Amino acid sequence: MTTYRIHPIVMGTKVFDKGMMTYQHDYGKPYTIPIYCWYVEGGNQTILVDTGEMNPIQSADREQAIGGPIHNFETGLARWGLKPEDIDIVVHTHLHNDHCENDYRCTRAQFVVHEKELARIHNPHPLDFRYLEDYIEDVETNGQMQVVSGDAEILPGLRVIHTPAHTDGGMSVLVDTTEGLAVITGFCVIDENFNPPPSIRGMEMEVIPPGTLVNAYRAYDILCQVRDMADILIPLHEPRFAAMDSIP
Repeated sequence: MTTYRIHPIVMGTKVFDKGMMTYQHDYGKPYTIPIYCWYVEGGNQTILVDTGEMNPIQSADREQAIGGPIHNFETGLARWGLKPEDIDIVVHTHLHNDHCENDYRCTRAQFVVHEKELARIHNPHPLDFRYLEDYIEDVETNGQMQVVSGDAEILPGLRVIHTPAHTDGGMSVLVDTTEGLAVITGFCVIDENFNPPPSIRGMEMEVIPPGTLVNAYRAYDILCQVRDMADILIPLHEPRFAAMDSIP
């Protein structure tokens, strides 16, 4: 069985209201999230999950807030001896701009994306300003898109499932590791979404849906599904991974 290690690389941050992560909870509380590119090491292909921001703000206060360094695309990959042209596969959790701004730099890669996400970036709803098709035009024109319509195996030990909690075409990435199944969520959440405080559990809520979502009821159920299948749960914007080199 092929197993992998996952390397979190911070390639951006956002400072905003915490309620953007935690639906109906902690509105008005400032919060900083890391934006990750995940290098999935193992097998004979060089794999990334998402590509992060093109020009991240790199400042001491933001690094202190997330607990780790912020890289640009080239320096982040160079930590692992990689260059953008070395990337074989990029799996996209979704196509909001902060997850795909460096796609054009991966000139050899195939990009795995859900068909609903690709449709949405070309025809975004007015409520969702986070899509900008400019960031994928190069790779789409070059025929680098591998479009999937549902759950799919990408490589042995690496597969995706359709989890439309945050976006219509969101996909969670399932990675076999030596310590069990790791799941990188296909929706923008932090640890607290899966481990709510007592005030939320007292309302008989097991999880908190993402702060921005497609359907609140369905998002709640999807979070429970993903939580229950994972041996290693990796919420897409959890700050504690900024200080880690590898998972597991």
